[in-house]
Amino acid sequence: QVQLVESGGGLVQAGGSLRLTCAASGRTFSSYTMGWFRQAPGKEREFVAYISYGGSTNYANSVKGRFTISRDNAKMTVYLQMNSLKPEDTAVYYCAADQFRYRVSSQVDDFGSWGQGTQVTVSS
Repeated sequence: QVQLVESGGGLVQAGGSLRLTCAASGRTFSSYTMGWFRQAPGKEREFVAYISYGGSTNYANSVKGRFTISRDNAKMTVYLQMNSLKPEDTAVYYCAADQFRYRVSSQVDDFGSWGQGTQVTVSS
């Protein structure tokens, strides 16, 4: 099992930027795909981005070109750089780790470890 702790959320005006950080501990980090998901009030949790164990990335269409996911395996940390933020990006953002090593997925149910979430609010 891996423990995940997010930080970096906050209140920002539309067009602004934030960088989310997810610190992991408890098991081998580099062999697992890591993802960011978000959940807005009254909506289901949705995929935002992932970075695979091999470093490949994938993004939801709604954030492509604005968000960048990266990882530092030595620090067991994943980042989400969010630029050109929009009010519709407002949500609780969660960091997650895949349940299985060497798998690449964007499905919520494939991620077995979750952080507590960090609130991102974008004002218009």
